[in-house]
Amino acid sequence: MFNIAAFIPRAVAQGIPLLYGCTGEILTEKSGNLNLGIPGVMYVGAISGVIGSFYYEQAVAGGATMNGFLAIMIPMLCSLLGSFIMGLIYCFLTVTLRANQNVTGLAMTTFGIGFGNFFGGSLIKISGADVPSIALSATSKYFSASLPFADKCGWFGQIFLSYGFLAYLAIIIAFLAAYILKNTRIGLHLRAVGEGPQTADAAGISVTKYKYFATCIGSMIAGLGGLYYVMDYACGVWSNNAFGDRGWLAIALVIFTIWRPNIGVFASILFGGLYILYLYIPSGMDHMEYKELYKMIPYIVTLIVLVLTSIRNKRENQPPASLGLPYFREER
Repeated sequence: MFNIAAFIPRAVAQGIPLLYGCTGEILTEKSGNLNLGIPGVMYVGAISGVIGSFYYEQAVAGGATMNGFLAIMIPMLCSLLGSFIMGLIYCFLTVTLRANQNVTGLAMTTFGIGFGNFFGGSLIKISGADVPSIALSATSKYFSASLPFADKCGWFGQIFLSYGFLAYLAIIIAFLAAYILKNTRIGLHLRAVGEGPQTADAAGISVTKYKYFATCIGSMIAGLGGLYYVMDYACGVWSNNAFGDRGWLAIALVIFTIWRPNIGVFASILFGGLYILYLYIPSGMDHMEYKELYKMIPYIVTLIVLVLTSIRNKRENQPPASLGLPYFREER
């Protein structure tokens, strides 16, 4: 029997990294930057948090008591710093040097995954683990701790209250980003830069500043998705190449949400559910060979949405007009 009370929490847990990546990429694309390096950014955010957590656990291994605040803040700050640097590198190449955004993004993804695998492998060797992974369970318990009264609320607690704080933070950030984009002057300026940088520049808006700001903030948000995956979803276990295609799925989610972060909250849960649906499809035979076909469902749904929005051709459902195009101020 299909157990919806067990399925929804797993779908949410699977969707939270996608929500972080989607929200970060929406902010980036609203400025006109197409950052296909989001998978690499999320990977760097994850390994940066792992590095900070690993050395903090090593520091307290001598008998000192682990401080819960530091156990959370050190990995988070390391993750934010690592993903911020990735965003800064991307902006320097595409905004300052005007390099091709598609090529730069793909290069950033390759670099980020290589960076994560190198330092992840190094930490595994330092720890002397017998398996190709490291477990940061002491830190993970602070990230995955749910609300204390969740178990007493039955199915309601299981569906709505059984997540770590990063899951709720992802939802707050998404709704906050949607509000800022739609109802504030900063959001208006950012959308103006993405839609028409020449017009925005003529109106006195700093195109370069907004592109740097949106891309770096978006990268930091996406990096938290990588941190959530390791510290909460994977229970603090890091293994090279275990992140899978979640970064690309987050980029697909941007199209599915029609560049609206608030829709991303519900769409990420839907995508997370579709991604693990194969585990819940009853079958009298071994259907594991079809696992990859089931995982294609979110991408197929995204293609359908892309076709439908293109047919309707409504301006508010289209990407920013200058998305992926470099801005040459001297040409305006």
